[in-house]
Amino acid sequence: MLDKRDILRIYAANGKVYAVTASDEYVLRYRLYELEECLKRESFVRISNSEVVNLKKVKNFDLSFTGTICVTLTDGTVTYVSRRYVSRIKEVLGI
Repeated sequence: MLDKRDILRIYAANGKVYAVTASDEYVLRYRLYELEECLKRESFVRISNSEVVNLKKVKNFDLSFTGTICVTLTDGTVTYVSRRYVSRIKEVLGI
């Protein structure tokens, strides 16, 4: 079993769903929306149609003047919040 606290992000690509930890990447049998529902209470938030991140593993958020949000995770991975989810992220962060 994979410990939820170790997960940095979960993303979908090529028809599969992957969970990324600091040391490895795992293929999951669940759909992204199913995992989002399960992990909602565990500090996970959806940032795009294909990605969910663990807020406890976010190093920083970089808000640009154009309205995009760049997310840097503790392992150095950089990803972006899609425009559709920007308002939800701002709400979660209290901005």
